[in-house]
Amino acid sequence: MSRAVKIILFLIFFALFFEAGLFASYTIVTQQPPNPSDLIEMQINGINSLFNLGTPKISTPNNLKIINKNEVIEALKAKSGVDGINLETLTAQTYQGTDDANITVNITAMGYKDDKSGGTSNKSTIVIKSNETYSITATAVAVTKMEGVQIKVGTIVITSTRILYNR
Repeated sequence: MSRAVKIILFLIFFALFFEAGLFASYTIVTQQPPNPSDLIEMQINGINSLFNLGTPKISTPNNLKIINKNEVIEALKAKSGVDGINLETLTAQTYQGTDDANITVNITAMGYKDDKSGGTSNKSTIVIKSNETYSITATAVAVTKMEGVQIKVGTIVITSTRILYNR
């Protein structure tokens, strides 16, 4: 056999063994049968990102100005169960273009719960505790206006409420 044929056969066998190893390791790690199309797509995406082919996968979000902040804060308070929300931390971002009539926005805010102290067992005890602080993340649909976006309060869905500080 010629040298070129040997090199081509070596590359083919190398690719086959590599793919077999990938399928076996996927099965061991996930304990599920591998999906060949997803694994091949993952490899192609990895090669594309390695050589910077195509468009970037992560785009930068657009910061938006919320017109109806008070309505949004009241809806977030009601849906997340916090006592209050810091107005200065309320932000809305989107990855969509703002030219569309309706856009999906991600809302983030810092909330707090007031301390509830007291009781009937011992009235002479003084309890000093700080407020609990929460990070609230939500999604909603917004309508673009000239001065910013108006969030449709009925479409707000809380995606996460994380406690940042407790005592």
